Amino acid sequence: MTVERIHHLSETIYKRLIESPSFSEYESAFRSATGLPMRLVVADPNTFALNEHRDNQSQFCEMINPCGERACDACIKVNQDLMQKSSIKGPTSCNCFAGLKATSIPVYAGTMVVGYLKTGQVFHRTPTEEDFEAALTKISESRSFTDVQIEGLRKAYFETEAISPERYQSMVTLLEHFARELSTQSEKLAIAANEQEPAPISRARKHIHAQLDEAISLPQVARIAGMSESHFCRQFKMATGMTLTEYVNYTRILWAKSELLKPSARISEIAFQVGFQSLSQFNRCFAKFHGGSPSQYRDEASANPAKAAS
Repeated sequence: MTVERIHHLSETIYKRLIESPSFSEYESAFRSATGLPMRLVVADPNTFALNEHRDNQSQFCEMINPCGERACDACIKVNQDLMQKSSIKGPTSCNCFAGLKATSIPVYAGTMVVGYLKTGQVFHRTPTEEDFEAALTKISESRSFTDVQIEGLRKAYFETEAISPERYQSMVTLLEHFARELSTQSEKLAIAANEQEPAPISRARKHIHAQLDEAISLPQVARIAGMSESHFCRQFKMATGMTLTEYVNYTRILWAKSELLKPSARISEIAFQVGFQSLSQFNRCFAKFHGGSPSQYRDEASANPAKAAS
């Protein structure tokens, strides 16, 4: 899968996650229970969305990154570094230039990062006047403030909540569990139809899912869709972010993952059951879309059944 198609697929899944009822429900519950802000941002470390107003968001952060204006350079740098590190290491926390805690937790669809759950904007200890002056010096490198604005910043800075490291970590743990749930949803959303897609593509999807354990060819699926092969390929890629082969293999891998949770099922039998022509082909596709091998996934699922079921 090319970088362009990965980016397209990632954006498609991200939008579906944001619009899902479960995300809205958890977002509201997390903010209400913890008092922390929470948002899901796109999986591009080079893109930093301005801090639009969010419940529980630090007033200090809003003041240095007002809606509709350019974000503070120091904030951009912190967020880019944080997302890049969490894409490699997993859940990652750091102190921003102003001394506030920031946390990024990646959300996956297989091996692909589709977004980052972000929270923080609190202190771990009560800040000092020296802390504020250091933060003001940093943000003043990219924008200027009047005396009145500085006083407003000072007031907001010292009104920002301080939370103990232990309590904050428990909140991050809650977010990590939700990130795993979103990752499971992401895998399913990658192959889910949407209301906007053309009816021929929906017919093709239904046919693919019904015949998944059998050989599936482009001429066959294009005929079901009522399109020429070349036109179908273009339309299918636009709708799913994947080629027909990639989509079929990805869907088979999701089916295989559920079968791998059955201890008595042999991996070679599962490979043929879900439609692969050989065990080696199954192993290659599994590593491509999920990472690792089928046996590693089964071992991890056995060691942590709650995680596998999420």
